[in-house]
Amino acid sequence: MKTSSSFPTSVSCAVISSDAASIALQAAVAHAKSLGIAINVAITDSAGVLAGFLRMPGAFLHSIDIAIDKAYTSASFGFATSQWMTILANDEALRIGIVERPRLVIFGGGLPVIESGVRIGGIGVSGGSAEQDEECARAGLTAIGLA
Repeated sequence: MKTSSSFPTSVSCAVISSDAASIALQAAVAHAKSLGIAINVAITDSAGVLAGFLRMPGAFLHSIDIAIDKAYTSASFGFATSQWMTILANDEALRIGIVERPRLVIFGGGLPVIESGVRIGGIGVSGGSAEQDEECARAGLTAIGLA
């Protein structure tokens, strides 16, 4: 196929920086400590690729993948994982089908990372209740000025 100069062959994609990811991870962990819980926290870039991860001593082992998948889900769809139950409430076909998708998490603890209206990643926390997990994720976003 012949390429044309009338369209670009590549585009730029904004992603969370490693410095911002590190700060957000540390802030989520600090908030978990203040709540008295042990968490796993993950950050992905805008494509859902893992950009950073921290596991607190004593955090549930199974929560490692859950935290990563919460970040992936939020980066993929651009909204909090806690919103899925509302989205699925009145759509039986979607409710039956979407939960079969690998890596999709439909309970709280995952938030998109959005800067100036552009999704640059996702943050996911697992280890506490869904509400505590989302609170820790939000603390991470607050630390980098994106909450």
